[in-house]
This record gives sequence, structure tokens and C-alpha cells, in this order.
Amino acid sequence: MGSYYYLVSQLPHLIYGLPPPIPSAEFREFVKPLMDEDDAALIDLISLDPQPVSAEGPSYAENAPASGSEFIDGWRDWERALRLNLARYRAARLKREGGAPLDPPAVPADAAAAAKAVTDAGSPLEGEILIDKARWSAIEYLQGGSYFGRNTVFAYLLKLILLERRMSFDNEKGSAEYESLYASILDSVQSGVMPMGELR
Repeated sequence: MGSYYYLVSQLPHLIYGLPPPIPSAEFREFVKPLMDEDDAALIDLISLDPQPVSAEGPSYAENAPASGSEFIDGWRDWERALRLNLARYRAARLKREGGAPLDPPAVPADAAAAAKAVTDAGSPLEGEILIDKARWSAIEYLQGGSYFGRNTVFAYLLKLILLERRMSFDNEKGSAEYESLYASILDSVQSGVMPMGELR
């Protein structure tokens, strides 16, 4: 694992809610040749989805296999906990018989708390923003103290993805996305297979 002082020191500061200074796909391709080979190979694993895509599609029944990066593995565990807790609260709200098919993990506790906060949100859009702010905080925590290491580059890419997601929100779209998203999470968890697309 190398030090990326020159790369990191030139990155524009990111603030949640402001437009991303560079598209995430462009950043992904830009940094690969500037990183050690092993680190660059991990860039393609950076995603909001806590499971790698397979022929059967990602399943949240089990944790994703180890990636070789504590940051990526920590992120996947956090996002999986968030999604499974969201499915539980969604099932309770819809009074689905039997509730959520998987018991969601209680840790990381902030992921479980973020899912609970969504149930108290005043609107679907507010709920989506609460979730993404919790994601942002989790990314900063997982980044750790080695500011010029690979985790900072990984965290930056995830934040760009979140900023792109934030820019796509509007009230009507947020409401429709919220309803369809969590219905699909619950249905997919019941079947043991999650949809191929990213959770937004």
C-alpha cells in the first residue's frame, strides 16, 4: 500500500449537498494509473452496493467475501446492516406477515440507527437525505487516520457517488424511488437474492 500524498493533496474538498467536482466514473479511471497495482485493482470494488455482483446477483443473506481492504470490507458490512435494518422497518410499517426474513445485524450501531431514523422522516426525500448523510459519516469514520493512504482515495470515490445520487433527487422522483426501492429490498431479501442494480 503506497502513499498518495500528491494525488490526495490535489483533490478538491467535498461537501455533502454540493455538486461533485468530477464524475465518479471519470475519477475512477483517472486514479487507477496513479495507484499501486494492488490498490488500483480494488477501485472497481468501490460501490454503494455491499455485495459484489455475481451470476446470481448479490445476496444479503451472508457477508460479502473479504476484498483485501479493511475499508471496503467495513463499508460493505455497514451498508449491509443499513439495508437489512431498512427492510425490517419497512416490513413492520407495511405490517407484512412474518416481518423481514433476515434478522438485521445490530452493529454497526450507527447503520441500524440511520435505518430507524428513516421511519421518523417527514418525507421520502428527507429519509433519503438522512440515509446518505449517515453514509457520509460512516465513510469518514472508515477512512481512518492515514490521510494520504489508499483509504482516502476509496472514500473520495464513494463520496462522489453519494454526491451524484444527491444531485439526482427531487421530490417526485425521491418519493417513487423510496417506495420502489424498499419494496424491492424486502422482496429480494425474502427470496435470498438482491437486484443487480445499486441501491440508491
